[in-house]
Amino acid sequence: MEINHLKHKTPQIICDKEDRFSIAPIKKVLNESATAYSRYACKGYNMFWFTGGDGEFEVDLTNHSFPKNALFFLTPGQVGAYVKGKTPDGLVIYFSERYFSEDNSMEIVFLKHNLFNNQLPYILINERDCTLLKVLLQIMHDEMGHADEFAHEDSLSHLLRLFLITIQRRGTIDSEKRLCINNQADQLFVRFRQQVELHYREKHFIQDYADILNVSSKTLSRNVLEASGYTPLKFINYRLIQEARWLLLYSDMKIKEISYSLGFSDPSNFVKFFIRQTGKKPSFYRELEL
Repeated sequence: MEINHLKHKTPQIICDKEDRFSIAPIKKVLNESATAYSRYACKGYNMFWFTGGDGEFEVDLTNHSFPKNALFFLTPGQVGAYVKGKTPDGLVIYFSERYFSEDNSMEIVFLKHNLFNNQLPYILINERDCTLLKVLLQIMHDEMGHADEFAHEDSLSHLLRLFLITIQRRGTIDSEKRLCINNQADQLFVRFRQQVELHYREKHFIQDYADILNVSSKTLSRNVLEASGYTPLKFINYRLIQEARWLLLYSDMKIKEISYSLGFSDPSNFVKFFIRQTGKKPSFYRELEL
């Protein structure tokens, strides 16, 4: 299910004419797509805000139970699925990579690699902050109707950034430490996450990223552990497995080809790595029904 596929079916689903940004009611998506409950791979950045109550949502083949006003963040390539009978109403917001690709400021790096790309893929919003976020969404919704007016693209980009900044400031993450942009360990952590996203296919070791970031592997490990509670290697391996699952599910590449594309010189080492990380053989995902 891609929300862009539904953009012309109802005026309540708003999408720009170049498919770079859209807002859609989840209930309408579910009602108007025959494959709404099938697993799908995100092409851009997707936010699922479940405002109608608690429920379940599947991310990368893992079911997550959530309370009301949970906001899920999925990045390009992640696999999501609504759970039948356990999906409350809400909104799905889509935007393309373009909105993140043209700015490398620390603020954008934080938003891209803290809100998105997290081990726990959702944030909780309290009722008071929901009101503010809904106002911002309404302004974005209105701006979508002014595509031919002066600075439309800039206006939408700034509104989206304000929406994400508000979530970064006010949202809460169960069992995870809130990152601070002025904290040195947190800054190094998000810069590390940024570099993993750029180099995970060819760089699999902590020392690789320590060299890129011009710190010792000990310093990198200490700061990443302080900021996240996890080792750097866990993030590297998680990203490799995320990409491997996507390729197994959605590409025609052979397992041998996938292993080479992810930087493994020997396919047998890739298979052993995959089993060690997931408890399953790569062939399990290849044969999985979508």
